[in-house]
Amino acid sequence: MVCFCFLVDQRRQVRRWKPAAGLCSRCGGGACIADMKTATRFCHVPVYWKSWKAIMCTFCGAILKSYH
Repeated sequence: MVCFCFLVDQRRQVRRWKPAAGLCSRCGGGACIADMKTATRFCHVPVYWKSWKAIMCTFCGAILKSYH
């Protein structure tokens, strides 16, 4: 019997951000516009990158809206 086990994960990274008008609906913290980068890794080797913009909370880190 053969069993395959693969480790796949995704990491989000904020590349840069700037303040934006508005408040977080979850915690009431300030909002910011962030340039995000998502890296999908297979067995600790990055295989796919995606860059996108998001409006996120500066206090709790929640993604309030994303622009792919």
